[in-house]
Amino acid sequence: MRKQWLYGGAAALVLMGGAGVAVWTTKGESGKGAAQGKPESVALEFRPTEVVTPLQAAMPGLIEFSGPLVAPGTVIVRSKSAGTLLSLAVGEGSRVHAGQALGQADLVEQRLRVAERLASLESARAQLVQAERHHKANEGLAAQNFIAPTALETSRAALQAARAQLQVAQAQLDTSEVGLRQAALVSPISGVVAKRHALPSEKLTAEQPILTIVDLSRLELAGLVGTHEVSRLQPGMPVQVRIEGVEQPVQAHIARIAPAAEPGTRSIGVTLELANPKEQFRAGQYAVARVELPDERERLTVPQTAVSSNAGQEQVWLIEQGALVRRIITTGRRDAREGRVEVLQGLSPESQVLAARYDNLREGSKATVLAGKQRAAVASAASGAARAQQ
Repeated sequence: MRKQWLYGGAAALVLMGGAGVAVWTTKGESGKGAAQGKPESVALEFRPTEVVTPLQAAMPGLIEFSGPLVAPGTVIVRSKSAGTLLSLAVGEGSRVHAGQALGQADLVEQRLRVAERLASLESARAQLVQAERHHKANEGLAAQNFIAPTALETSRAALQAARAQLQVAQAQLDTSEVGLRQAALVSPISGVVAKRHALPSEKLTAEQPILTIVDLSRLELAGLVGTHEVSRLQPGMPVQVRIEGVEQPVQAHIARIAPAAEPGTRSIGVTLELANPKEQFRAGQYAVARVELPDERERLTVPQTAVSSNAGQEQVWLIEQGALVRRIITTGRRDAREGRVEVLQGLSPESQVLAARYDNLREGSKATVLAGKQRAAVASAASGAARAQQ
């Protein structure tokens, strides 16, 4: 009897322990399930100024290109013969006028060449006089039949050759005299001395640069424009040019358009002409040209801040039927001045578009636009609340 009681008590204790474990386990699992229960989602609230509808607006086209200003009226004064540079009367930055003497060079070689050609001219003139006398004498002898007709023809040919030789000598002398005049250091244009290439007492060779003179009254800007845009440009069109160091843009116009594209770039050269009568701009200054092309029709546009990029695709966020929707769009022209983008596909004029970019938006989340004077929670804070619900 005692053993049976002991066995029965032990069994009862085991059963009671098992029941206690079962009760604890059940309570733990039910508490865990309550902790994992998700509360209802909170709707994101946006101010009326944070949601816009697409607008119909004209978007003028804009073509930009840049480069340094160049002075097409640039000449290089060169030495026309070998010699010595005796002096220079101007330096870099000096203003010169057309025909002004720039310096003096040793022109001994040119003068000697002129003297040589002059002597050749005198020799040819003497030979012509001798040929004329000989031919005149032969004409008298031929009239008396003292010489054969062939001798008369020979003297006539010699006379013509002497006359031609005199003309050759005269032409050579004229050429030498022109070279002597051109060898003088005289400014061919009015402008400013940009660079001095030689110094006094320096030995010169033929065609050696001595001075570079720049005419700043007219400047040019050359740039490259894509082949898909150049057809919209025409010579004479006005252009706004912004020059480094100058606050206000300067008016210019298209002077020339190249007839063919540059190899390998698929771009065509466009040259602008800029009047610079007061010479306030300098060659080499960097400039940016902006060609504005008028738009002939209205386009569906949204703010640039509303457009974002995801995986190479442009997108906007909409509010449709009280929920956030991510919409892929196709864009066209952009107006950086007005901060708007043309939408070709993906939106309608009635779409409600978020006007700015927000982080951590989730498609399908509840969203609403506050009306009147109600204050809205900041969208980023609402997004943070949505993240907390995850």
